[in-house]
Amino acid sequence: MTLLSRRRFLAISAASAACPAVAAPAPTARWHGSALGASATMQLAGLTDAQAHPIFAAVEAEVTRLENIFSLYRPDSQLSRLNRDGQLSNPAPELLSLFSLCSALHENSDGVFDPTIQPLWVALANNASAADIASAKATIGWHNVTVESDAVRLPYPGQSALTLNGIAQGAITDRIAALLRSKGLRNVLVDMGEIAALGYRNDGQPWQVGLAGPERTVKKRIALSDRAVATSDSSSLMLTGVHGHILSPTGQMPNHQVLSVSAKTAALADGLSTALCALSDRQIANALQRFPDARLEMKI
Repeated sequence: MTLLSRRRFLAISAASAACPAVAAPAPTARWHGSALGASATMQLAGLTDAQAHPIFAAVEAEVTRLENIFSLYRPDSQLSRLNRDGQLSNPAPELLSLFSLCSALHENSDGVFDPTIQPLWVALANNASAADIASAKATIGWHNVTVESDAVRLPYPGQSALTLNGIAQGAITDRIAALLRSKGLRNVLVDMGEIAALGYRNDGQPWQVGLAGPERTVKKRIALSDRAVATSDSSSLMLTGVHGHILSPTGQMPNHQVLSVSAKTAALADGLSTALCALSDRQIANALQRFPDARLEMKI
């Protein structure tokens, strides 16, 4: 389960529904700003700046709204309040939906995908004593979290804590893609670290996506249309001299350095790419059988 937020670079390329696959040069509206704590760009082909302005504003507002639900780093987000208080009343539907996917991933990854691992990350990051690390491990267990439509409760208030950094990035990608679709954009590539591809490029071909291996070099290219892909790199950031930013509840080291998964949704691709890093080849095959929509695209 990944615990340290990877650097996010949001890039959205889109063609308006009225823009044909092959046509005379069309205007392209461009926006530069920030989202998810990193630089962000959006390009909307076939739209003028004036036409694109309300779309850009809607995307900015939606990213902010979702961060106020999922972010571990915003003190007043729903996730931060849950971790602080041990319970959360009236959780957002988006949070409940993501928790449901977390349960499916936990059950089908031999428990490796576990959002309750956050206290262990904190202990390791702070160079805690062996006793404190053992105490943190004792709080881990997604099955002990109570999730109901009107409230979420942690099993050990003051000790338990959740992280969604291994899946929320994909969930936000899905929401932004859906927002753009609702604005009439049918051919869209959204890159927020995890990638969602809707429709096709302006030339009528599927979107081409490069999958980065170690040191951010492209190792493979795949074609995507109405599909998402996510890549997890267990060594891209080091938590300690021994542990990378992807941790297993059992403490085992990742079996794979870099792993990419595609699926119909970026949230599923994101969560699976995180979990599968810690699994053996046999376990990966078993997990993917339980998610027939998902496909292993790269493994290093």
